[in-house]
Amino acid sequence: MKTAQVKNRWLIALSAVGIHISIGSVYAWSVFSNPLHEAFGWDLQQISLTFGIAIFFLGASAAVMGHVVEKKGPRFTGMIAATFFGAGIAGAGIAVAMESLYMLYFSYGVLAGIGLGMGYVTPVSTLIKWFPDRRGLATGLAIMGFGFASMIASPVIQTLISAVGLSSTFFIMGATYFVVMLSASLYLERPPEGWKPASMVESNENAAAKKPAADLNQSSANDAVRTPTFWGLWVMIFINITCGIAIISAASPMAQEIAGLTAMEAATMVGVMGLLNGLGRLLWSAASDYLTRPNTFMLFFVIQIAAFFMLPSLSNAIAFQIVVFVIMTCYGGGFSTLPAYIGDLFGTKQLGAIHGYVLTAWALAGLSGSSLAAFVRNLTGSYTMTMYIFVGILSVALVISIVMKAHVAKVLRAKAQGAVETQPMTA
Repeated sequence: MKTAQVKNRWLIALSAVGIHISIGSVYAWSVFSNPLHEAFGWDLQQISLTFGIAIFFLGASAAVMGHVVEKKGPRFTGMIAATFFGAGIAGAGIAVAMESLYMLYFSYGVLAGIGLGMGYVTPVSTLIKWFPDRRGLATGLAIMGFGFASMIASPVIQTLISAVGLSSTFFIMGATYFVVMLSASLYLERPPEGWKPASMVESNENAAAKKPAADLNQSSANDAVRTPTFWGLWVMIFINITCGIAIISAASPMAQEIAGLTAMEAATMVGVMGLLNGLGRLLWSAASDYLTRPNTFMLFFVIQIAAFFMLPSLSNAIAFQIVVFVIMTCYGGGFSTLPAYIGDLFGTKQLGAIHGYVLTAWALAGLSGSSLAAFVRNLTGSYTMTMYIFVGILSVALVISIVMKAHVAKVLRAKAQGAVETQPMTA
C-alpha cells in the first residue's frame, strides 16, 4: 500500500481520545446526585448504584467485546459503542421524565455501561498496532482522555441542568456523545499489513537503536487466560483499582477528618484528583516505554505502600493532598500502562480480547473498593485501619510484580540464548 493511502496515526490517536473523553464522562455521575435527590427523593445510595451498575457492565462487556474488536475491527465496535452509550445516556432522560429509578438503572447503568466497555477496548489494540515504537505513549494518550473527561463534563452538565433541566440534559449529552463517538469511530482502522512507522524503517544502525523490546509471546486470548502470568497481571490490576477507588470514594470525608480541610477545600481537592488521574495515565504510560512495564508496576506499588502508610498521620493539609495526588497518578497510570504490558507479555495477536478479560478486574474492584473502605470505616470509627489494610493488600501486589519482573527477565534471557521460541508463558 502506498504511503499516501495510509492514515495519519496521530489522527487515529485523536479519534481514540474522542471516544474515551465521551465515555469517561461517567466519572462525572456525582454531578447528577443532588439534582436527582432533590427532584425525586431517591437517597444517595440508590442514586450511586447507577454508577456501580455502569462500571460492572463496563467490565463485563469489555471481556466480551475484546474478541469482537479483533474479529470485526475497531470501526465496527466503535459504532456499536456509540449507539449503546448515546442511547443509554438519552434513555436516562426518558427515565427522569418517567420518574423511574429502575429505568435509570437500565438506561444509564446497563445500556450506557455496555457502551462504556465497548468504547474502552475499541481503540486500544488498534493504537498499539499503529505505535509499535511507543506503546506506552499511545495507550496513555487515549486512556488519558478517560481520566480527564470528568473535568470537561462536570461543569457542562451542571450548566445544562440549571439551564434546561435534568431530562433535557441527558438528551443533549446523549446526542453529543453519539455524534463524537461515531465520528471518531469512522476514522479508526488497523494499519496495513506489515506497516511500520518511519522510525522503524530507517538505516539498520538507527533502526536497531529504536527497535522496541520483543514481545515474549504471541498468544490467543484463550491461551493467555490459562497462564499464571495472566492471573498475576489480573490480581495486580484488581488491587491497584480497588485501592484507587477506595480513595476516590472516601477522599472528601477523609480529608476533612484527617487533615482538617473544609468541605469546600475537600471538594477542590477532589477536582484536582481528576486532573492527576488523567495526567498519571499519560505520564506513567509514556515513562514505561523507558522504565519497562515490570519496573513501572513495581514502582506503583512501592509508592502506594508508602503513601497509604503515611496518610492516617498526615494532619498537614498540603502534605495530605500531595500524597493523595500521588496515589491518583498511580491509579490512572495502572489503566494506561496495562495494554502495553499485555502487548509485551502476550503480543498483539489478540490484545483487545486479552485486555477485555483483564478489565473484568475493574468490574469487581468497582464494587469492592468503596464498599471495603466504607465497611472498615464504620466498623472502626476512623480511616486509619482502612489505610493499613490497603498497605497489606498492596504488599501482595508488590510481591506479584517482583515475581512478574523476574519471570520476564528469565524468559528474555532464555530467548536470547535460543532456548525459548513460542511458548514461554506456561513455563
